[in-house]
Amino acid sequence: MPEREADALLRARGVSRSFGGLKAVDDVSVDVHRGSVHSVIGTNGAGKSTLINVLCGEIQASEGTVELLGQDVTRWSQPRRARAGLGRSYQRNTIYAPFTVLENCRLSAQAALQRPWDWLAAAERCEASVAAARHALERAGLTTQAHLVAGTLSHGQKRQLEIAMCLSTMPRVLVLDEPLAGMGPEESERMLALLEGLKREHGILLVEHDMDAVFRVSDQITVMVNGRVIASGTPEAIRANEEVQVAYLGEAFAD
Repeated sequence: MPEREADALLRARGVSRSFGGLKAVDDVSVDVHRGSVHSVIGTNGAGKSTLINVLCGEIQASEGTVELLGQDVTRWSQPRRARAGLGRSYQRNTIYAPFTVLENCRLSAQAALQRPWDWLAAAERCEASVAAARHALERAGLTTQAHLVAGTLSHGQKRQLEIAMCLSTMPRVLVLDEPLAGMGPEESERMLALLEGLKREHGILLVEHDMDAVFRVSDQITVMVNGRVIASGTPEAIRANEEVQVAYLGEAFAD
């Protein structure tokens, strides 16, 4: 096995998922490495969301295997994969709007740092959870917002908070589902800078519709059409791929 392939933090091989007679994901393979962003792109209905649901354990693969940090996790549940080092954000905000920014992160950290033997202790006094939450907020650029009620944040800050909540569980791999959706230029710049910083210590799988952002931040890009991969490679190779231009990118991204 080639060295680069062997050191993948998250690895899928021949993954398929069928719903009745429909094959939503058909024989897809992807690798996510530390220090890189691997983007998955495609039109609506291409199978991207189903793929990441399979990778994260929210639905089971019909065929193929998924490995996380060298372990076969194909039949593991979503919570077990999360505890093993897989963090995920969703298309829609999943924050606890009435709670403070810090409390949102502490709750996420607490789920990863469960202490069943200490059930009489007040959760908010768990030093490890609070420390993990504050560190995650610092990395996500939200330290000064820690005391604010999460529901009062701007849209971009809420997306940052979702990533901070992922980070508070101390993942090795981040699966981010359209983190730039609905953002203006300034908020998008902040998010892209955040992703560039995070990839130094993580592997990132990114699903995103903003093609300018994808080509700017990605190290590898996989293109899906009708559940199948039609191309996978560097941004330069994808930009130059005629099949990708016809199926998805259009002339705007042609050389």
